Amino acid sequence: MSTTLSRVQAAYARIDAVDRPELWIGLRPRAQAEAEAMALDARVAAGERLPLAGRLLAVKGNIDVAGLPTTAGCPAYAYDPPADAEVVARLRRAGALVLGTTNLDQFATGLVGTRSPYGAVRNALDPTRVSGGSSSGSAVAVALGIVDLALGTDTAGSGRVPAAFNGVVGLKPTRGLVPTTGVVPACASLDCVTVFARTLPEAEQAMTFMTPPRDLPQRTPGPWRVAVAAPDQLGELDAGWAQAYEAAVTRVAEAGADVRVVDLAPFTEAAAMLYEGAFVAERYTAVGSFVDKAMATGAEGLDPTVAGIITRARDIPAHQLFADHNRLAALRARALSELADADALLLPTTPGHPTLAEVAADPLGANARLGRFTNSTNLFDLSAVAVPAGEVSGLPFGVTLIGPPFTDDRLARIAGLLQPEARLAVVGAHLSGQPLNPQLLALGARLERTTTTAPEYRLHALRTTPTKPGLVHVGENGSAIEAEVWHLPAEGLGRLLTTLPRPMTLGRVQLADGTSVPGFLCEPAALTDAEDITAYGGWRSYLRRPHPQNSPHTTDK
Repeated sequence: MSTTLSRVQAAYARIDAVDRPELWIGLRPRAQAEAEAMALDARVAAGERLPLAGRLLAVKGNIDVAGLPTTAGCPAYAYDPPADAEVVARLRRAGALVLGTTNLDQFATGLVGTRSPYGAVRNALDPTRVSGGSSSGSAVAVALGIVDLALGTDTAGSGRVPAAFNGVVGLKPTRGLVPTTGVVPACASLDCVTVFARTLPEAEQAMTFMTPPRDLPQRTPGPWRVAVAAPDQLGELDAGWAQAYEAAVTRVAEAGADVRVVDLAPFTEAAAMLYEGAFVAERYTAVGSFVDKAMATGAEGLDPTVAGIITRARDIPAHQLFADHNRLAALRARALSELADADALLLPTTPGHPTLAEVAADPLGANARLGRFTNSTNLFDLSAVAVPAGEVSGLPFGVTLIGPPFTDDRLARIAGLLQPEARLAVVGAHLSGQPLNPQLLALGARLERTTTTAPEYRLHALRTTPTKPGLVHVGENGSAIEAEVWHLPAEGLGRLLTTLPRPMTLGRVQLADGTSVPGFLCEPAALTDAEDITAYGGWRSYLRRPHPQNSPHTTDK
């Protein structure tokens, strides 16, 4: 079965299994997605280079996808786009396959994920809690393992808050780096298209296709310089969150970063201005006339909280906007002075994680609290990456690295200090260039080195279709077998193990240098009638052997 087709079929089975209909506004018919998958597999088989082939993509419902209505979370607003948004087109050209469009806080106005006539999007791990918004459906679709990648938008934190609440990665690039052509605006001067993924390398890979080639800002060699907040400036946090933040700061410091405390006041003061000041007027510019007409005609599907925010923005006087611009410029100067030569500011992504009931009881207050650490980022024209940083009471805790514009790649490198990694030894179908190697790459794995095992193993060609290798530890009667050692996120290794079929098992593999790492081994019972291929020294050498006529393995590739 072809790689992309099998992944599409697994995704639709997963959609049925998780039973979260509120995730989707427009889900493509299964037959249509399968037909595209087969076409992609045929193109790859013909030698076409499609780096994202096999990756499944969900797209926030305010971003155009040809063939699906763009609703921005409001049925009465829906239109049929003539073409994909530019960012969707770029990912599709690289081989990604779109499954559908996802639910959102209506008109991308909110950080909670509940402001939608299509239903409140529940958290991926605890359905009594909010998923975070406004890119709620996109983040949850990734967290639940339905898709590999998802597009969102971020004006006030919509590409970071849902990432934190659902334990995934959210990259919010520098403003203007990713085109917003074909995106329904929230605040056009602040909007960014963001990407969600389960691992940082996956998100980074997608971002390379979303952005044009560019010259990156350079810095002098030395340890990363990371600014952090004093505990008394974080404000009220949920129980356990202050300790989780301190643990993240400690991990960064132990990884070699130079950590120092800065004054957070200019960041939090600017954050309050996004909705309390005149900048919200730009939301009225985007969709205000539609909302006014819809309210006048009694159109169904308007979220009352969103409609109230947008209509109130209509009457903000122009002089307040100019005054707020002046105040913002002063706050930005203070903020950049505080950061000085820091490479990044490390903050909790949010102060806490509310329940659906808490948001329903105080929709404006709960939402405002969630933007304390995120609202100022786009106002200050900064870049950011949100990553998981542990758990509190069994739920994800996330942090965000914020930095100067066009330091997106640098932020990702610093964020990597927070991501636990595992090592894995492979000797067969997961080797570079072999059929299952894309599984490792999709999990964000990177090759450390090619080596051999200690001379204590034997390798067998199992009687499976297709033929697979089986590595067993035998001790003194063994030989050295070619192996590769890969680094991958620890949670990625866990996901890989859930798909590991018998007779394969995970055990410790002793390497030639005396170290041992986790690796794939084979249950001895599976070796009955299996060909001992140890003499070839490795799986790739075995596959390159001359094939005698009528050999039972002449179809090996």
